[in-house]
Amino acid sequence: MTDGAGTVAGGLPRIVHLDRMTMGGFEIPRPDFPHEWIAHEFSEPDEVVQRLQGAQVAVINKVRMDAATLAQLPDLKLIAVTATGTDVVDSTAAQAQGIAVRNVVGYAGTSVAEHVIMLIFALTRGLVPFRDSVIDGRWESGKAFCVFAAPVRDLAGQRLGLFGSGAIAQAVAERARALGMEVVFAGRQGQAPAEGRLAFEEVLATSDIISLHCPLTDETRHMLNADSLATMKQGALIINTARGALIDLDALEAALEAGRIGGAGIDVAPVEPPPPGSPILRLARRSDVIVTPHAAWLSTQAVQDLARRTGENIATFLAGR
Repeated sequence: MTDGAGTVAGGLPRIVHLDRMTMGGFEIPRPDFPHEWIAHEFSEPDEVVQRLQGAQVAVINKVRMDAATLAQLPDLKLIAVTATGTDVVDSTAAQAQGIAVRNVVGYAGTSVAEHVIMLIFALTRGLVPFRDSVIDGRWESGKAFCVFAAPVRDLAGQRLGLFGSGAIAQAVAERARALGMEVVFAGRQGQAPAEGRLAFEEVLATSDIISLHCPLTDETRHMLNADSLATMKQGALIINTARGALIDLDALEAALEAGRIGGAGIDVAPVEPPPPGSPILRLARRSDVIVTPHAAWLSTQAVQDLARRTGENIATFLAGR
């Protein structure tokens, strides 16, 4: 095994991890048979092809593997994605070239669900403005024993609308019900709702809080835009821990400014990291918005599980299973 560039010695399978920094310091377990392991903290787009020359396995999180890149990697047999989403890989090109793509599903269900509940609590209880009222001196200089820094709502009895119904959404639902919330699931936009779901438009119009748990597709991109935001319940809260482009952030900013939307908790951006001046960075400065840097998934337990299962994906593939 080696760190850095090198050549395969003795025909050992070469495994190249292109963005080790995305694992937060946790190491992926290595196969228990002879192999060469090359790890790079981060890889720029123009470094990918050179670093994967002669590699049988590429380990990636956010490194893009498009058709042009894959065409230059004849030895590649497996792309091990240290995430659930595989949209960074051109799956059609990979399949045509005989390259397997393996991801990790369901590893952060508890972590993301708890992050969602944290954001809901923080917004409904006015955590940021109340904290600010202590820091900026309003409490110490006031006449009353408390500061009415923001409206506060009890969660019990509020309707939580969930868009998406996978493992994370179900984990959020379980926790929300335990807090006395009414939980409803939304059907797909423009389609008749399936059993156990309400119409997309009804959930938007009647929910006190909505939480997004959808994949990003052509169908779901900007599912929350100026038109759909205008149909939401006055003062409703929005939580997004799924994909940044599910929301038109300019439209959200306008809805917040107009008082249509009561607040938002966002853990994802359309481009990550966001470039200077991005709408997500403007939103982060608002007292009615909480932005976290794609951190919902990264509990210690979740990252350890991700690392372990990625290692298993690599080992079982190379062992022919």
